Amino acid sequence: MADESKTGKLIFEDRFERNESQEQTDEVGNGWKTNSKSRANGHKQVDLKDGAMRIFIHETADHGVSVTQPMDFRDGRVEMKFMLEDEKDSLGLNFADLQYKEVWAGHLFRVTVGIKSVEISDLKTGAMDLKTREMRRAGKVPSELQAKLKTKTKRVPHPLETGKWYHVAAEVMGDTMTVSIDGEKVASFTSEGIAHPTKRLLRLAIKRNVVVDDLQIYSLD
Repeated sequence: MADESKTGKLIFEDRFERNESQEQTDEVGNGWKTNSKSRANGHKQVDLKDGAMRIFIHETADHGVSVTQPMDFRDGRVEMKFMLEDEKDSLGLNFADLQYKEVWAGHLFRVTVGIKSVEISDLKTGAMDLKTREMRRAGKVPSELQAKLKTKTKRVPHPLETGKWYHVAAEVMGDTMTVSIDGEKVASFTSEGIAHPTKRLLRLAIKRNVVVDDLQIYSLD
């Protein structure tokens, strides 16, 4: 593990070194839940294989794959090993609070790691605010809101290779999210939604495919 893992209180960890009893449906275990039943007609989209968790979208899915794990902190860090096997693949780390009803589906903020860049988005005060979302869906977004929404996402170029394992750490301190890859700080973004007092759910939000391993969640409270 990289140096990021040496601080904080470990509140969850998964090495994915277990077997499933069948291969037809998701059977992740260890508190994980998926949206395959509601979004992919129950087809398998998560597979424990070779001591890692492989997430892949089924051809019948009408939404990206969501693999969730409960957590609870104000300040904290999520870290894991990951591998992108195709140039179009990405790893999404979505921080949520389902008890907060002013945003769609509890969305607070998101980190997206792709082959070419790292993106951090404040969803709470940006695109997933309920009033903002309604206006966007209706195609009636005032120019001042459009300008505000542009300030809610930061993208930093950072090239990765396909088929290679990396270590990512996404750390929340106050209103700032910092993302490190293989121990190197690659992106940092400060926005008010990141300071939401309760991060209660981690969503691995996958549009295509990803492989993850050695996942750990730390509280820095």
